[in-house]
Amino acid sequence: MSDTPTSDPKPSFRSDVTVELVKHSASDSDVLWAARVSTAGEQSLEELQKDPERSRGLINYLMRDRHGSPFEHNSMTFFISAPIFVFREFMRHRVGWSYNEESGRYRELEPVFYVPGEDRKLVQQGRPGKYEFVAGTPAQQALTARVTEDSYRQAYEAYQEMLAAGVAREVARTVLPVGLFSSMYATCNARSLMHFLGLRTQHELAKTPSFPQREIEMVGERMEEHWSKLMPLTHAAFNTNGRVAP
Repeated sequence: MSDTPTSDPKPSFRSDVTVELVKHSASDSDVLWAARVSTAGEQSLEELQKDPERSRGLINYLMRDRHGSPFEHNSMTFFISAPIFVFREFMRHRVGWSYNEESGRYRELEPVFYVPGEDRKLVQQGRPGKYEFVAGTPAQQALTARVTEDSYRQAYEAYQEMLAAGVAREVARTVLPVGLFSSMYATCNARSLMHFLGLRTQHELAKTPSFPQREIEMVGERMEEHWSKLMPLTHAAFNTNGRVAP
């Protein structure tokens, strides 16, 4: 049986996401020594002491000709807080990723919920595979905010009622919606992150168009900001070569 809740938390609402880089071992020089071992052997480790700017062309060549494995010898771990429906999309990315998410079985979930902000386009136009989203009217925005917030409050009250009655957390959580915020650690390398960004962000330099849901794109944009500072030459080559993972 679940512990009886000790407080009566009130729902809060967010329209943003949180992405923090909590640790990393990632630099452009990681790409260079991994690539040059094929011709230099153990001497490739000398690349760690050199300015990677001197080898900008090699990084671009590896990206252009899709020699991908040198981009795997690095690691980035992000803390991400976002709606559950974002994580369900996120975890379709399995190769080169590791995840650990907070558990509704082992802790009482906090009442933090996603409500689209005013800049979130609400209306879908066109047919599947060739559609676009456009801004909603003020009436649609007001309706969306009111209905989602009311639904969240009702769901969380039901969750609290079940916990107070001694129902196990893993059972009580079934009434909660996918707009609830969850948190996780996600670890990847540059190659797996590039594949993610190619699918989950829209960008004018992309060779292949992508149509991600805006909320996961928000996460991707923030991850890319961190990565671009860690590996600026690799990031530049990614953009130069159409944002296609090698």
